Amino acid sequence: MSDTNRVVIIGGHGKVALLAAPRLASSGLNVESVIRNPEHSEEISALGATPVVLDIEQADVDSLAQQFAGAKAVVFSAGAGGGSPERTVAVDYEAAVRTMKAAEQAGVKRFVIVSYARASVDVGTLEKDNSFYPYAKAKHDADAFLRGTDLDYTILGPGLLTLDPSTQQVTLADGEGNIQGRAPENDEGNTARETVADVLTHVVVNNAAIRQTVNFYDGQSPITEAIS
Repeated sequence: MSDTNRVVIIGGHGKVALLAAPRLASSGLNVESVIRNPEHSEEISALGATPVVLDIEQADVDSLAQQFAGAKAVVFSAGAGGGSPERTVAVDYEAAVRTMKAAEQAGVKRFVIVSYARASVDVGTLEKDNSFYPYAKAKHDADAFLRGTDLDYTILGPGLLTLDPSTQQVTLADGEGNIQGRAPENDEGNTARETVADVLTHVVVNNAAIRQTVNFYDGQSPITEAIS
């Protein structure tokens, strides 16, 4: 791992990334947020991050690796955002895999990806004509590819994302998104985007949860105690 303080966020204008960037910057890290639309540059700069205009759907492994060279960590928080199935595959799987390969090529060991709590199981239970299936498969396959690399990865699996404020407390879920062997009930399976940003910042800053999948919801355990 590099001894620099530079962290590169892919999907820098996404809702979680916009919350995570200032948190990472406040922790003393130099944050580069990769965005596709140059019109978002001013907004990124206002968060304390450096905007990098690069279309990850078009960028190849070599160009990504050049961007990552010397970084402390790469964070993949991009997503097609409910676009067409083809674009979901292009962003959530294909671009994610190129990003992983680029990190390996650049010698950046630390890699954090934002997935979702049931990514390991939904692909096996949903019908293929379900509108959510392309997303579930893309996230499942990207996570599986990452586990097969030599990267010091952390896969973050939040539940249903909300706009609630973060309490900086979580409940951990198992690999199927269950809590103590049962499916979450009502709001138990919710995760505030701010909580995701707090967890992301924690694992990057503290080098926590190496080669782990962390599924979590808003809960009662302080993040720093629940995730090590």
